[in-house]
Amino acid sequence: MIKKALIACRTGMGSSMMLKIKVDQVVRAKSFPLEVQHSTLDDVKSFKGDLLITMADVADELKGQVPYIIGINNLMDKKEIETKLQAFFDSQE
Repeated sequence: MIKKALIACRTGMGSSMMLKIKVDQVVRAKSFPLEVQHSTLDDVKSFKGDLLITMADVADELKGQVPYIIGINNLMDKKEIETKLQAFFDSQE
């Protein structure tokens, strides 16, 4: 079953766009069943998906507002992204 993720940051510009590119690369490389959307934090409340991916400092602020949240410390670190996505999928089984 394909899961839905939202990648968001405060403005929906620089950091989240870079993060979306890296997440897309990991999703393709690992064949994760994940559909990725990109937006601003304003859209988090209306997002009906399974997973929010954002920067670690923002993730701390949003805990409890979404079913599952991943906070990324280094948006260029594909290994961190892969490890945290794998943990998400493992928790869904």
